[in-house]
Amino acid sequence: MKRLLVVDDESEICDFLKMFFEDRGFTVATANSGQKALDLLDKVKPHVILLDIHMPAMDGLAALREIKKGFPDAKVIMVTAIETRDKIEEAMRLGADNYITKPLSLDYLEKDVQEKVAQLAKSGKMTESV
Repeated sequence: MKRLLVVDDESEICDFLKMFFEDRGFTVATANSGQKALDLLDKVKPHVILLDIHMPAMDGLAALREIKKGFPDAKVIMVTAIETRDKIEEAMRLGADNYITKPLSLDYLEKDVQEKVAQLAKSGKMTESV
């Protein structure tokens, strides 16, 4: 089963993406903060994580650092409303696999998430313990 974790402080975005990807065969968990995402990692074991950059308290970059420590093989797609080159470059240095700007293109987002899952499957890392 393909597992996705959506992390965004806007609950409407989490709810929408949860429904969107569940309709496409994913098991989807959501978190409204970086810390809640970290708390869910061991339980959810996501293959792909959609991670908002701009969140209060722990932002997406701080969460990304911690995610990559415990789940280095998870594919992380950063999501941002404001495309700031320095934040995007830092995210890529920290191990993000891509970034997408809001408003989201659902066709592009779905294609990118499916590609990340295919990469994991091809590498043999599409297991219960990502």
